[in-house]
Amino acid sequence: MAAQASAGETYGLVGPLGAGKTEFVRGFVAALNPVAAVRSPTFTLVNTYETHAFPVHHFDFYRLGDPDELGEIGFWEYVGADGVCLIEWADMFVEALPGNIQMIGFRDEGEGKRVLEIDRPDDTPSASQTI
Repeated sequence: MAAQASAGETYGLVGPLGAGKTEFVRGFVAALNPVAAVRSPTFTLVNTYETHAFPVHHFDFYRLGDPDELGEIGFWEYVGADGVCLIEWADMFVEALPGNIQMIGFRDEGEGKRVLEIDRPDDTPSASQTI
C-alpha cells in the first residue's frame, strides 16, 4: 500500500487492541524509510515520519474524548496536505473524517494471522486479505 500511496491520502485503521494497527504503520513507514523508528502515538497523539516520498503522519485517536479535540492537535492541518495520514482508532470520530478516507479493518485470526479489510471511498471494490 505504501508503494501506491500518494500525498494527501488518509487511511483509517480500525480494530481491537492487538489486532495489528501499529504493526501496519511500522510496515508502511519501513517501505518508505527503513530506518524510521515507529512508535505508537497513544500519548503524543501524532508522530510524523519523514520518508523519501512524503511525510507520514501517524495519529492515535484512542485517548481523545470528542471530535473537537481534533482541532486542538492540528489534525486538519495534516489531512489532505503534503503527506499521508494513518489514523489508529479512526472509527471513534467517523463523522469528522474526510470523505476520501480509506478505511482498513483489522481482525486477529489467531496463530499470527490477521485479516485486513479495505474499504475504499471510490468505485474500487472493497478487498480482504489475510496476512
